[in-house]
Order: sequence, then structure tokens, then C-alpha cells
Amino acid sequence: MTESAYFLFPIIYAVLNAASFALYGMDKFKAKRDKWRISEQSLLIVSLFGPIGAWLGMQYFRHKTQKHMFKFLVPLFVGVHIFLVLWISL
Repeated sequence: MTESAYFLFPIIYAVLNAASFALYGMDKFKAKRDKWRISEQSLLIVSLFGPIGAWLGMQYFRHKTQKHMFKFLVPLFVGVHIFLVLWISL
């Protein structure tokens, strides 16, 4: 059981971060075309589970970089995830 968890966790984590990156890109695309947008709350929730993708999406698409909540919370989520990975690996 634990062997499959060690195998599946990185795959699931990569998918969550890829989805987070994609959502930031989709929201930026929709913002440029004045279309229906993804809510900030949804972007922050996905950032909680895929913070690396969210941070990379913010930088790559230059999206939500001026919002103070995003400038503070997304790097905080990245730090928490790094801390958890280091703590679990000990």
C-alpha cells in the first residue's frame, strides 16, 4: 500500500500543479478577451493544492501579480509545501 502511495503522490502532485498553472493561463486569456473569469477564490483554492504551478503561472502569464493577497498567499503556500515535503522526508 505504501509503495503505491510513494508512486502515486508525485504524479497527483504534478497534475495538481499543472492544473493550477493552466487555470492561471486560462484566466489571463479570458481577462484579455473580456470573457467570463475564474473567481479569485477559486484561484486561491487551487493555489493551496498546487502552489508551484500557481506561482509559475503568475510569473509566466504576469497574472494577479499586483494583487496583494496573491503576492502574499501563493509564496506562503509554496513555502508550506516545501516545509511539509522536508518534514515528511525526515
